[in-house]
Amino acid sequence: MTLPPPIVQVRGLTRRFGTGCPACPELTGPAAETNQCPRCRSVTACREVSFELHSGEVLGIVGESGSGKSTVVRLLHFDLAPTAGEYRLNLNGAAAAGLPWLEPGQNLFELGPHQRRQLRNRLMGIVYQNPLLGLRLKVTAGGNIAERLLMAGWRRVERMRERAADLLARTEVPVERMDELPRHFSGGMQQRVQIAKALSTDPAVLLLDEVTTGLDVSVQARVLDLIRSLQRELQIATIVVSHDLGVIRMLTTRTLVMRYGGIVEQGLSDQILEDPQHPYTQLLVNSTL
Repeated sequence: MTLPPPIVQVRGLTRRFGTGCPACPELTGPAAETNQCPRCRSVTACREVSFELHSGEVLGIVGESGSGKSTVVRLLHFDLAPTAGEYRLNLNGAAAAGLPWLEPGQNLFELGPHQRRQLRNRLMGIVYQNPLLGLRLKVTAGGNIAERLLMAGWRRVERMRERAADLLARTEVPVERMDELPRHFSGGMQQRVQIAKALSTDPAVLLLDEVTTGLDVSVQARVLDLIRSLQRELQIATIVVSHDLGVIRMLTTRTLVMRYGGIVEQGLSDQILEDPQHPYTQLLVNSTL
């Protein structure tokens, strides 16, 4: 049986902050144990990151602070521009509807700003660690979802309110609070509103960046249960960024381990967590025991 092509293909993804110099590739990265070039002082936040992601699959990216994992997500969401690399989506006709300019196999980093915004609004959802990045706290919970729907081409107010109410209910936000401001919500509820907003356009790709950091343990468990159940139901290709191996174990099927901007190990999540091969991965796993 022939497997369908991956929905996401990333090749050679690299982001450097600074001018860079010929010595950067040799003097930065996991082998050099630094991501800052000692000659030009440029920082290579991620380097030569490559992976594939199938529909319904959950990929984890784990590493300590400064490893480059969140930079990868920001690049895939077009929050940052790459220094180098390719990023392609393989979509069926229904998913690509409304984007007639999107060609099969196109490198998305070569799109113009307006096209990238259209693509992001229709086909990508993101949940940030900090709700301030994902929500407008002076706009109602329902209004946050409606704004995203407007950017994706929705126009009827009644339909948008129905969609917002349905999603808030599914993410365990009381529907009667739909017209309240998220700044009055708890941290866990703000994250659930972010999740509802991210899912509102039925995205092909969902990006989760440290979604449980800073939440109480009991709230973390409820948010993770919610994400897992929704992901299984909707079969969205999902990338989970976390420094918490418990989150990786609970949500993901495959995992990339990053250090100093590069991938040091990758494979099935259970295999990596039970039998890590790279010394850094072993250190990560042992530190949680």
